[in-house]
Amino acid sequence: MGAAIGVVLGGTQALARSYFSLLIPTGKEAEYFSFYHAMERGTSWLGTLVFGIVYTVTDSYRPALFALIAFFVIGGAILTRVDTAKGIQQAQQASVPAGS
Repeated sequence: MGAAIGVVLGGTQALARSYFSLLIPTGKEAEYFSFYHAMERGTSWLGTLVFGIVYTVTDSYRPALFALIAFFVIGGAILTRVDTAKGIQQAQQASVPAGS
């Protein structure tokens, strides 16, 4: 199961960066990806913390795994509310002109 998750998460990471790049105004890539990187590193401990707390409280791995699954479900629910076409259009409108 760990190997399967590892394979899926690698692709998910690449897709997330690619998707995020669609929503960035041209000329502001460094700012946005710096923020993305800071948030990624700043929250990387959150899943481990929740897993540890749930395992400690319940003394079972099953609820701890369900707690992690909740992160994916919540993230997916939030992602369904993103209007990609509108985001791309707004990123294009906010792009910095070349040479500025």
